[in-house]
Amino acid sequence: MQLRYGWLCPHSSEGRKEGCGMAKNATRWRWLYDFFLTMGILVTATVLCTLLRQLDSGGGYVHLIFVLAVATISRWTEGFFWGIFSSVTGVLLVNYVFTYPYWEFNFTITGYPLTFLAMLTVSMMISAMNTQIKKQEKLRIETEKEAVRANLLRAMSHDIRTPLTSIVGNTAAILDNEDSFSPEQKRRLLEDVNEDAQWLIRMVENLLSITRMSNGQAKIEKDCEAAEEIVAVSVSKFAKRFPNVKVSVEVPDEVLMVPMDATLIRQVIMNLLENAAIHGGNVTQIRVQLSREGSRACFSISDNGVGIPKEKLTNIFQGGLSDVSHSNFDMKKNMGIGLSVCYTIVKAHGGTMTAENQETGGACFRFYLPMEEGKTSEAEG
Repeated sequence: MQLRYGWLCPHSSEGRKEGCGMAKNATRWRWLYDFFLTMGILVTATVLCTLLRQLDSGGGYVHLIFVLAVATISRWTEGFFWGIFSSVTGVLLVNYVFTYPYWEFNFTITGYPLTFLAMLTVSMMISAMNTQIKKQEKLRIETEKEAVRANLLRAMSHDIRTPLTSIVGNTAAILDNEDSFSPEQKRRLLEDVNEDAQWLIRMVENLLSITRMSNGQAKIEKDCEAAEEIVAVSVSKFAKRFPNVKVSVEVPDEVLMVPMDATLIRQVIMNLLENAAIHGGNVTQIRVQLSREGSRACFSISDNGVGIPKEKLTNIFQGGLSDVSHSNFDMKKNMGIGLSVCYTIVKAHGGTMTAENQETGGACFRFYLPMEEGKTSEAEG
């Protein structure tokens, strides 16, 4: 195994947790975002009306501008509070700043209640529509995740029987005919048992990952982790199981700090590495690359195998490869299960995942995880 690393910065786990502390205060930051957005739009509307008044003293545009301001605030803020707040504030601003006598309140003006009612109605309607849209989107996402999880569990329950049958058969053969097997034959049978047991462990790990994402919510506790360290641990673990497969690792000079559940992302990398080694067809070399693309960290795992049948690329992450007829694919284990788990984990992190065949041969899997700006440090030396 060949590892080519840039400089790795020894960040402490406490530092990583502190770096992602703001993510755990999402509600607080959302409130601040809504507050500053509301204030900014109201101030902009006030300044715009003041400038327009220099050109047209009629003031007929004032109500329209503030209604649009209230509509915008209601659309881009959470709940009903800020829409109602902007309605009340907007009516008061129109009354105080843009209605004669200027710079004083006059609640006896004709049409004043109508203006307030119009703004309030607009804010309530748009806030209600926005809330409903978000609920429908959340329901759609939960339904989609539930369907994916159900398909994975169904496929796992089916495919888990094959290695169990093999383990029972091999161990029974040794126990019932111990004297008729040579030491070499016994070793070969035990190696098969060990291989099937290892695969079952991986299957259980995948199953546990799906269980953690219960009720379709895929709620993940993230800490800022050095992506290079996650890759290094995964590759080292893989090398112990597949010493004959050459692995090269390329990482950037900067240390990429990525908010993630380290255990789950290591599982993604391990699944991709094992899929390449087991299902790639005579794979002798795997290339792991880590890079930064804008605000995302890109993890790439490619091999020099036979690639993926073209007809399977479109649904490769749906757990549907158990019926692959490609002669170089290992039929004993379902490649799609591990890939489906990978896809589910990456998606739960807010990332994306792709698969393609390389022009030079072999398959290439990439997944992208969002990074928080300012969480990278330049390499030294």
